[in-house]
Amino acid sequence: MKFLFQNLLSQLPIVILWYFSTVIISQQHVSAVSLPNNETVPAVIVFGDSIVDSGNNNYINTILKCNFQPYGRDFAGGNQPTGRFSNGLTPSDIIAAKFGVKKILPAYLDPKLQPQDLLTGVSFASGGSGYDPLTSKTVSVLSLSDQLDKFSEYKNKIKETVGENRMATIISKSIYVLCTGSNDIANTYSLSPVRRAHYDVPEYTDLMASQATNFLQELYGLGARRIGVIGLPVLGCVPSQRTIQGGILRSCSDFENQAAMLFNSKLSSQTDALNKNFPEARFVYLDIYNPLLNMIQNPSTYGFKVTNEGCCGTGIIEAGILCNPFTLQICSNTANYIFWDSFHPTEEAYNVLCSLVLDNKIKDFF
Repeated sequence: MKFLFQNLLSQLPIVILWYFSTVIISQQHVSAVSLPNNETVPAVIVFGDSIVDSGNNNYINTILKCNFQPYGRDFAGGNQPTGRFSNGLTPSDIIAAKFGVKKILPAYLDPKLQPQDLLTGVSFASGGSGYDPLTSKTVSVLSLSDQLDKFSEYKNKIKETVGENRMATIISKSIYVLCTGSNDIANTYSLSPVRRAHYDVPEYTDLMASQATNFLQELYGLGARRIGVIGLPVLGCVPSQRTIQGGILRSCSDFENQAAMLFNSKLSSQTDALNKNFPEARFVYLDIYNPLLNMIQNPSTYGFKVTNEGCCGTGIIEAGILCNPFTLQICSNTANYIFWDSFHPTEEAYNVLCSLVLDNKIKDFF
């Protein structure tokens, strides 16, 4: 293990570049919500970045991994690092539980998956990805295009298991979730001159929105009909972004928050347009920006105390391999913290956030 981290630390500048600028439940307490008209959901299928990666990055050649302690400290029986970027469950798991499908949503690339596991859904998400193809390429993770290719492969595996008719039913009636974009703003645009040389913020968010629309149209073409699209969080208030962009007082970064809000307005509009163009489908825009902002501004309302630091280490810079078995200080009670590391929320915060974001929108999927 010591050799592993010595090797990884040799690549520390790349890691710091990514993690400083990247973001954004308790397993026993996530209960299914009531679905309208006695609907049932056969599977939950997720695409996106580290917020919803169930461990796919474990199985690809990238340094953006978290399959080591203290990650997974509170997962299942405890101290089980699975590749989820949190202390426990992530939104992939929580959303699957809310729709009454299963409590744990596995990573598609997990070699231990059995054919029957596929029938109730998987996560194709890859930590470090984004809408901009350059974002994934820079850190060697699965792009959205790669994730769609894996989804096509997944469909064939289901067909082999249950036949074409059952496969078609599973695909059309499943719930799909797309959650990505933070890395585009925080990393590819903010920290690299490549995109800034050719795009201002309105133009870059146009690029992101265009890529989002293309992905959603392709997903529709592959049979998806119930699709939730999660907007960007209040990115400038994530601990790492406060450290990088927030000055000596580590205030929220207005630049990143404004960029996030601009993109969200475009994504919401595109979602409305898709509903008009494809009336037999349900595209549901899910606002995460305002619920997370409300949690940060009013933590005691939701049972939290610490909003501007993560639980791991100093809480202001550590994420990924910077939050590792050699990290000297880990908070004793994650329930007090909104953030687990400097970028990703705790399981406890995810539980609250998923309820705020999703519960009142469930009906819109049907």
